[in-house]
Amino acid sequence: MADDLDNRGPQDRSRVNVNESWEVSWWTKKFGCTQAQLKAAVKAVGVMAKDVEAHLKK
Repeated sequence: MADDLDNRGPQDRSRVNVNESWEVSWWTKKFGCTQAQLKAAVKAVGVMAKDVEAHLKK
């Protein structure tokens, strides 16, 4: 079902979308970083979540 209220994260969790404020909020909570850190990581390594997470853990 498309309207699964228990599934509140992004539809494509393999990519970080910094153009949607609710997704930025979700990703910053997941990675434990600030919006600025998240956006800088995406700018540095691209939108793939695994790459962004690895970059933020450095």
